Amino acid sequence: MPRPFTPKVVTANALLEGDVVYFTAADTWTRQLAEAELLHDAETAEARLAVAAQQQDQIVGAYLTDMKDGDAGPEPTHFREEFRRTGPSNYFHGKQAEA
Repeated sequence: MPRPFTPKVVTANALLEGDVVYFTAADTWTRQLAEAELLHDAETAEARLAVAAQQQDQIVGAYLTDMKDGDAGPEPTHFREEFRRTGPSNYFHGKQAEA
């Protein structure tokens, strides 16, 4: 029996800066998870991933990751994505310093 589908977002890394980015409903990339398009079915998720993956002049390594619906938009369900969202943990800088 297949597992039930869980909501997802398309994520990747920005080609030039390496920052974590998320695909929006407007076919653009954002560094803010709250602006990401939350996908609620497998067929749509695969189609959106295909569109996003074609933007190789902007991103690298696009993939679907599990999320849940939160008060301020999508929220990670796995610690790896929470970790990616906040940036490197080796010292306090960048996204961590902004929060």
